[in-house]
Amino acid sequence: MEKDARPNWDNPMQFVMACVSYAVGLGNVWRFPYLCQMHGGGGFLIPYLLMLFLEGLPLFYLELAIGQKMRLGSIGAWTAISPYLGGVGLASVVASLYLCLYYNIINAWSFWYLFHSFQSVLPWADCPMNYNRTGPIEECERATPTQYFFYRETLDISSSIEENGGIHTGQALCLVLAWMITYLFIVRGVKSTGKVVYFTATFPYVVLFIYLIRGVTLHGAINGVKYMFTPKMEQLANPTTWINAATQIFFSLGLGFGSLIAFASYNQYNNNFERQAIVVSLINSGTSIFASVVTFAIYGFKATVNYENCLERTRLLLLNTFSLAEDSISIHTTIEWTEKLNTTYPQQFAELTNKLENCDLESELDTAVEGTGLAFIVYSEAIKNMPVSQLWSVLYFIMLLILGLGSMLGNVTAIITPLRDFKVVSRMSNEFFNGLVCLFCLLLGLGFTTTSGNYWFTMFNDYGATFSLLFIVFIEVITVSYIYGIKRFEKDIEDMLGHRPSWYWKIMWAGTSPLLLFTLFIFYIINYIQGGTPTYQAWNKELGKSVVTEYPVFGQIFIGLLLVSSVSCVPLTALYVYCRKGKHGLHHKRQGTVSTVSA
Repeated sequence: MEKDARPNWDNPMQFVMACVSYAVGLGNVWRFPYLCQMHGGGGFLIPYLLMLFLEGLPLFYLELAIGQKMRLGSIGAWTAISPYLGGVGLASVVASLYLCLYYNIINAWSFWYLFHSFQSVLPWADCPMNYNRTGPIEECERATPTQYFFYRETLDISSSIEENGGIHTGQALCLVLAWMITYLFIVRGVKSTGKVVYFTATFPYVVLFIYLIRGVTLHGAINGVKYMFTPKMEQLANPTTWINAATQIFFSLGLGFGSLIAFASYNQYNNNFERQAIVVSLINSGTSIFASVVTFAIYGFKATVNYENCLERTRLLLLNTFSLAEDSISIHTTIEWTEKLNTTYPQQFAELTNKLENCDLESELDTAVEGTGLAFIVYSEAIKNMPVSQLWSVLYFIMLLILGLGSMLGNVTAIITPLRDFKVVSRMSNEFFNGLVCLFCLLLGLGFTTTSGNYWFTMFNDYGATFSLLFIVFIEVITVSYIYGIKRFEKDIEDMLGHRPSWYWKIMWAGTSPLLLFTLFIFYIINYIQGGTPTYQAWNKELGKSVVTEYPVFGQIFIGLLLVSSVSCVPLTALYVYCRKGKHGLHHKRQGTVSTVSA
């Protein structure tokens, strides 16, 4: 495809909306609040915002600049800078492919929950009856109704990754639906995506705002919000806090996948991407904080309900054991009466030791949950206790769907755009080629709908992109700063924007960001080695909870392949180009290098 025939966004706002829709995803709703909870509430905002300016913004700017300058997808852009670097773009495509395979299964789960929300009683509100109709199903009694619905009804999960079963028909149909909608969103490339992003970028904010109003008016919500904004400053001395802050910024902005390069390649040459990089990065981080307030309000409500239910069970136990009048103990005086009765009747009270629960609001709030556990279990448990729970369930899962589908636009674009830069693919119509990519991902993704599919989902989520993305972006920033050269890059930016980047950007690109990425990269390797045999959470239906289980040998080999497959694209491509040049006697150092303003 010729560069001058390349389609463009209708206006700069479409590009901003596409970036916001891509960057603001499920991680903002289910991972950032978890990190806040784990690392000292409001205190986590200090390293988080610092990492935004030291790492997030500069790298976001860099990827937009490369895409807009080269007007190519990730493979073409890096090949243009140097034929030896084509593997960087190829590694991005492989990482995006892995992400596409498992990310849409989350949207399938959201569809499943959404469809089940249109019932008079939410199906995860109570345990279903057993086959004999004599009582609740034992597995559900051992767990909770929300856990049972997720693990048994939604996933029909096996007891380990080694036990495989058939495809869950309901989940498979939901996955087909998720891919059909993804295809409709991207069917005509940037022309159809540009229209869709206005909705996918704005609607989640409408729902979050509605949830904020509802959340802060819930009983006990203030307990959760107080918990979030009460900083535990001692956490700042913990290196893991800083590592997690840097990692969250990195993945939240979607760096390294090639999506930002692809989106920017459809910009007008003189588009002001500098201002857009700042705006999108700040919107993304602001959304994380905003979503955390909503989440912690829900947390507070759920924790307070659980705490008060615990007090009520204790109250009834004391009333029955000591034959007290019904109104003699209230929920508010339960703890006081527990201490009083323990002092007055020590022998009788000692018999209750095994039956008495330790009711503590703080420990309820301390229970940190992330990912699917937060999105599909904790939130579901909170929703079932709300008045008109069906309405809040429908709203919540529509929001999750829009967030997920919005991110899928960027994920699929990161695969399609670089491939369309090849002549063979560019001859195909948008509709046909985009359909092929979606069908290919759907067929491979069906593996995640089997009984052991959730364990493979966890494997892809933990190992499919993390290591490779750190490597990819590290190579990107080193390439631009020291191979392509900061001076040449400066002149390219001046040619597009009319002014050179400030000293802040140059210091970040040349020193701070590469150093941070290298530190994260080394930390990841050390952590992986010290961690021993990789483990996962396997559902034990006899216990009604997840138990830590080691991956079998084939699982460990597959993890190794996931870690190496995308990273190996960089050296293998460079080796291929070197051998090919040697074979044909092409020794011109700058053969195929892009001509720049400074050349």
